[in-house]
Amino acid sequence: MSNLKTVPMNGSLSNKNSNTNFPTWNNWLDDVFNKELPSVFTSNFNGGVSIPKVNIKETADSYFVDMAVPGLKKSDFQIDLDNQVLSISNKDAEETEDKDIQFTRREFHYSSFKRTFTLPETIDEDKIKAVYNNGILSIQLPKKEEAKQKPARTIQIS
Repeated sequence: MSNLKTVPMNGSLSNKNSNTNFPTWNNWLDDVFNKELPSVFTSNFNGGVSIPKVNIKETADSYFVDMAVPGLKKSDFQIDLDNQVLSISNKDAEETEDKDIQFTRREFHYSSFKRTFTLPETIDEDKIKAVYNNGILSIQLPKKEEAKQKPARTIQIS
C-alpha cells in the first residue's frame, strides 16, 4: 500500500472541500462578534439600568424634550446649561444599613446617567422650564422672539 497522494496540477495538497473544517477569516470574525457573551459575563451587570430615551419635538414657539425616567424623584436630577449645551444627569445610590445582621453577600444599588444636547442659538435660555411628572421629565426650551415661526401671509402688490 502506498502513502503517496496524487498532487493536482496546481501543486496544492488540499481538495476543494478541505476548507470546510477551517473557518475563513470572515466566518471567524462573524462568529466572534455575533455570538452572545456567556452568561457569566452578562449576569449581574446592567441590572436593568440604561440610558433614558428621549423624545424631542419642535413647535413654532418651543422645543420640548421628554425623557422617560420612572421611579426617580425630581430631586434626583441635575439639569445644567453651559455654553449652549444642556446636560441632564442623575446619580441614584441606595445603601441600607442593618447593624444586627452579618452579611454573607451584600449588594449596593447605584446607577447614573448623563445626556447632553447642543442647543441652537435660537433658544431663550432665561425661559427654560423643567417639570417631572409620572416618570417623565419634560423640559421646555422656548425660542427667542426673532426665531419663532411667523404665520404665512399674503403680500399685496401695489
